[in-house]
Amino acid sequence: MAKYSQLRERLARELPLVTLQEAPRASDGELALVHVPAYIASLAQGTISRAAMREIGFPWSDAMVERSRRSAGATVAAARLALQAGVAANLAGGTHHAYADKGGGFCVFNDAAVAARLMQAEWGRQQRRTLRVAIIDLDVHQGNGTAHIFQHDDSVFTLSLHGEKNFPFCKESSDLDVALPDGCGDEPYLQALEAALEELLHRFEPGLVIYLAGADPFEGDRLGRLKLSRDGLEARDRRVFDWCWQRRIPLALAMAGGYGVKIEETVQVQLTTYRVALDYWQRWQTLRA
Repeated sequence: MAKYSQLRERLARELPLVTLQEAPRASDGELALVHVPAYIASLAQGTISRAAMREIGFPWSDAMVERSRRSAGATVAAARLALQAGVAANLAGGTHHAYADKGGGFCVFNDAAVAARLMQAEWGRQQRRTLRVAIIDLDVHQGNGTAHIFQHDDSVFTLSLHGEKNFPFCKESSDLDVALPDGCGDEPYLQALEAALEELLHRFEPGLVIYLAGADPFEGDRLGRLKLSRDGLEARDRRVFDWCWQRRIPLALAMAGGYGVKIEETVQVQLTTYRVALDYWQRWQTLRA
């Protein structure tokens, strides 16, 4: 948990062009665009079963529920701002193991799914057409909850590059899954990413990308099992941002997982992602000038 405060402190100190705002609180109605109302109520009221909380991995508390609401609300805010300014980010988020009716793997509410659904609702009212959303999930763990939520939805494309033998061990079917072997390093990873983005381009035309930029493919991660260097992760981020920039697709960013043996290394990887995002944001500002 300490990585979040450390990242915030380093952003404020080292990247002053990044504007930090308090995360808004996702309402029951916003969460219910994705999650079953009974699940939301059980969390809010503290009646959720011990077994369900064990699957999530946190003890229940009012503070835990409030944080989970705000984590989802921050990705909603980032997606809304990205549609206006080109790029915005959530310091946390990426809670892709949460299903419509349950949580799992330290994920309570699925922030990317809630943001996608709410942006589609708002965009539909304003533009009178469907906003097509691509969720590019580069956390080292498959986004099983996200894949399941959108499995029958042609307006949302789910792409996941993840460790083949890593958690979750019972995986769902994304629109495009790329399973990577243990020990995968920079070159094969970037080749796999390039091929996946090409396939995404042929199959789907998004009006918004939600990017889960997990730090856990890093070679120094305790849980990742892949071997990407810092340079490899920066190249990964630049490729995703460049792919969006070439097509002028707004991008909302969530930081997703990161479990470094040395926490400062996880923070450094995520700070570099923000440096790349800031470059992309500055390009968008030239269009708006």
